[in-house]
Amino acid sequence: MASKRDHYDVLGVAKDAAVGEIKKAYKKLALANHPDRNPGDDDAVERFKEAAEAYEVLNDPDKRDRYDRYGHAGLERSGGGAQFHDIGDIFEQFSDIFEGFGFFGSRPRGEGRGQRRGSHLRSSLTITLVEAARGCEHEISVKRSKTCQTCGGTGAEPGTIAEACDYCGGQGQVVQAQGFFRVQTTCPACRGSGHVIRHKCTACAGSGRESETVTLAVKVPPGVDTGMQLCLRGEGESGQGGGPRGDLFVDIRVKPHSLFEREGSHLTCRIPITYTQATLGATLEVPLIQGTKELEIPTGTQPGDVFRLRSQGMPDPHGGRPGDLHVEVQLVVPKHLEPDHEELLRQLAEHEKTQVNPHHKSWLEKLKELVTGDEE
Repeated sequence: MASKRDHYDVLGVAKDAAVGEIKKAYKKLALANHPDRNPGDDDAVERFKEAAEAYEVLNDPDKRDRYDRYGHAGLERSGGGAQFHDIGDIFEQFSDIFEGFGFFGSRPRGEGRGQRRGSHLRSSLTITLVEAARGCEHEISVKRSKTCQTCGGTGAEPGTIAEACDYCGGQGQVVQAQGFFRVQTTCPACRGSGHVIRHKCTACAGSGRESETVTLAVKVPPGVDTGMQLCLRGEGESGQGGGPRGDLFVDIRVKPHSLFEREGSHLTCRIPITYTQATLGATLEVPLIQGTKELEIPTGTQPGDVFRLRSQGMPDPHGGRPGDLHVEVQLVVPKHLEPDHEELLRQLAEHEKTQVNPHHKSWLEKLKELVTGDEE
């Protein structure tokens, strides 16, 4: 698959370009490659889509910052790339760009006059790190609109019908002549629907929609991370005039774990070892995100040494190689010693010619000497 072009190169702007400059550049490209101006030209359609994707990213401060730091890969990992699926999505999201330029193809495909796609919705879901590693399914509750059951979405009181708009003659658009140019705009009277409802449905106040709360199943793929976004197609607001539903975008948040720290697809785990284990070596059982694994600690291991277990980190949500698990050893020094343990360590200190503090008598030792009369 061919690599994507740099978004700044697509729009022909510098990396420090202001928002207004970016919008101006996109508008010029979009109008030059608009399908209505280039009928049957597939290359123009691809350039049209490419420009829209670049503008969608660079016009959003958060997405632009992520793109500047990590490029296309950063947007793919976070799910923050463009969400366009056809030209209709572009027309809908950037309708202000095309307004007033007389393009008859600016209505999203599959929608007739008076129809309008429903708005997108946004929700959130919090999962554990283990669920993120395995993949999971959760149910979420969403409040959204649905087609009015009383009027069937027409917005008109049952027994009545909508009438053709007198202002635009039912076309939904009005055309004004300005010299040699014809400028087409949305009809201000019917707002593009082409009809006017004289007797509005009392159940929905003429909107054609009513509220509902639904429970939806969200399938979370393995490897997701905080900041990523899942899309449930057709689960957003209902459309107007029989138009299709919008989409539901679910923002993912992964809870911190008590043992593992995550950095992308890699995990870090810190395990305690004793002085003797670090010096003489040992075989330890270390935790994985799913299960355990034996790890060989070689002789002479130093505090802070890190061992890498390949492919034992988080899976890649895009199907790549799993991340690694980095095991960092931490030396544990006992706070309390038994007498025989202390004696062995003092002998070791003498062998290593290491200066240590003298033995401090405990309160019980002092009491025993006082009772037996051995106190000096």
